[in-house]
Amino acid sequence: MNKLAILFVTIAFLSGCASPHVVDEKKMSDKDLSCNSLVQEIAEAKRFEKEARDEKGVTGTNVVAAVFFWPAIVGTYSNANDAIEAAEERQHHLEALYKEKGC
Repeated sequence: MNKLAILFVTIAFLSGCASPHVVDEKKMSDKDLSCNSLVQEIAEAKRFEKEARDEKGVTGTNVVAAVFFWPAIVGTYSNANDAIEAAEERQHHLEALYKEKGC
């Protein structure tokens, strides 16, 4: 029974590791942002995209996940793709607002 508990804890830990943050593509308050704030939000979305792309590379966590529990690495890559797509969509949304406001 103890080994089974350790296995579940290990699976939960490896599944949760190295999961990039998936940003909201649109926020209710986006239309209220100033031009300066839009620039900052675009930079933040680009940072999230870069972090997600970095998670897809060879990292210590990814190597451990691949060796001990390969489904965790599949989950990380899938989540990274979702995070990249969301960050790109957020950038496009914010850039459209930037142009719409005549910034």
